[in-house]
Amino acid sequence: MAKTLSFYNKIILLRERYYSASSEKEALIKLISEAEIAEQVYNSNAIENSTLSLEETEKILLQIDLDRFITEREIFEAKNLARVVSYIDTKAKEQELGLSVILLLHKMLISNIRDDIAGRFRQDNEFVRVGSHIAPNPNEVTERLKKMLVEYNAASHENIIKRIAKLHLTFEYTHPFCDGNGRIGRVINNYLLMREGFVPINIKFIDRKKYYEAFREFDLKGVTGIMEEIVGRALTNSYYKRLAYLEGKRIVTLSDYAKENKLSHSNLINKATRQTIEAFLEKGVWKIGV
Repeated sequence: MAKTLSFYNKIILLRERYYSASSEKEALIKLISEAEIAEQVYNSNAIENSTLSLEETEKILLQIDLDRFITEREIFEAKNLARVVSYIDTKAKEQELGLSVILLLHKMLISNIRDDIAGRFRQDNEFVRVGSHIAPNPNEVTERLKKMLVEYNAASHENIIKRIAKLHLTFEYTHPFCDGNGRIGRVINNYLLMREGFVPINIKFIDRKKYYEAFREFDLKGVTGIMEEIVGRALTNSYYKRLAYLEGKRIVTLSDYAKENKLSHSNLINKATRQTIEAFLEKGVWKIGV
């Protein structure tokens, strides 16, 4: 709880800096968002066992031929998710998140992959299992999602980290679709964050082990602590990256920063991981604005 509150207080200050720094810089903000799409797609798909590297994901989105055979499914997974990420970047502030929006996002994501289930919730005997967790009866999906959204909106006065963490865990516990639940769940996180004036987050593949620990914690104990930490760190990381660009800082790798200032690189990496310095991950490399 104390850790979440600490992240929240930091994020409120970072958001104020972001609004101040972003004045009349819409074009730069757009460039940052566009440059981030491939990373969003790579990380979200990698969490779901995609074999694509970040470089391969970038090539697919740029329509550049790859050096190895890639299944049609993985190609569509990359292109479709990129389309969804771009879509919410412009639409999130225009329309409240409801079941119809969630279904539309799912249809965009799963089209040409499994058209038979695209844009609809599980039904009849479509039960799914994730690890040892068997998702609720398909007949419960709609009501569970409605309740999830009502509780999220009713808690609008509360800490955004706790709200996003709880909603994400509830969505994944419900597992409303036959396929694409993780990717849509992470897209929904950003849809809601952007609607409320925060920046989008990118849950990284390298954090996958801890990410799944958060689901196990929620399944066993009904608590959200691990996911709150993941969301809190992802938000600070996203703000640090944007502020480095918007405040016109010189962006260097953490390795070069350590050499320039005669500091321990491993110590800086540890601080960056804990987000106690204004470092951020970009294309898998720790960087900092100076």
